[in-house]
Amino acid sequence: MSNTKANALVSKKFKKRSQAGEIFHHLSKNKGAMAGFIILSLLVLAFLISLFISMDSITAMNARMRFTGPSGQHWFGTDGFGRDLFLRVIYGSRYTLAIGLGAVTFGAIFGITFGSLAGYYGGKLEEIIMRASDVLASIPGILLGMVIVTVLGQSLQNLIIAVGVQATPIYLRMARASTLTVRNHEFVEAARAVGLPHFRIIFTQVLPNGLSPIIVTLTASLGIAIIVGASLSFLGFGVPVPAPEWGAIIADNRAYARSAPWLMSFPGFFIMSTVLAFNLLGDGLRDALDPKLKMR
Repeated sequence: MSNTKANALVSKKFKKRSQAGEIFHHLSKNKGAMAGFIILSLLVLAFLISLFISMDSITAMNARMRFTGPSGQHWFGTDGFGRDLFLRVIYGSRYTLAIGLGAVTFGAIFGITFGSLAGYYGGKLEEIIMRASDVLASIPGILLGMVIVTVLGQSLQNLIIAVGVQATPIYLRMARASTLTVRNHEFVEAARAVGLPHFRIIFTQVLPNGLSPIIVTLTASLGIAIIVGASLSFLGFGVPVPAPEWGAIIADNRAYARSAPWLMSFPGFFIMSTVLAFNLLGDGLRDALDPKLKMR
């Protein structure tokens, strides 16, 4: 009986996990990744809370409460119009998540698609796509974003496009590199032999088997997208007022950096924490998806 229990415990301990289960298992052992996951969970909670906050409550002015420091009544203090900074920062989390996720999705769709085509077909098509990517990558991201927002106009959607366009070359190069490592494998040759269309081979055989580095790049790029979006908002090219995007909050209160430092400190801390969380989670995913590190 004891041997049976021992065998059951051993088999349970070394039970084969699915690929997703294996990734989560390695992430759970990574303290940095778990810290990033907890921070992101709090950010998602802030986003859910923001859905119950009305625009009127974050724009309501109170002249008697101007520049009130953090207190039990106003956790993050108030700004020069007497508006509650805590409500504005929490409400602004929806813009941060929208910019980060939207820009990464936009850039990834175009970058992965064209990068996969370049890596799979090669030849002149690859030259054209990669030279276009080089031209796009040679333009500073902030400058390119300013031009796009100026042409399209200020809105959340246009800010997402501006951030996503400047991030596209990153995903394009990563997708091309992943495709080049996979396109000559035996299972791809077998798919060609049975007569599958090239587009189907790319998106059902090549991409799924070269997805690990792309996933890591996507996670790490979320932090960069948030910084670029906040920078554009700080420069006045972001979400139009009165939307309390974190970068815009810092820009509106930079004149009070010494007299009311909390007005810049709290949104700046939220930006820093969010970017740090995505970077920690990206590092954890890189370690979980690296077969060499799994063997340690």
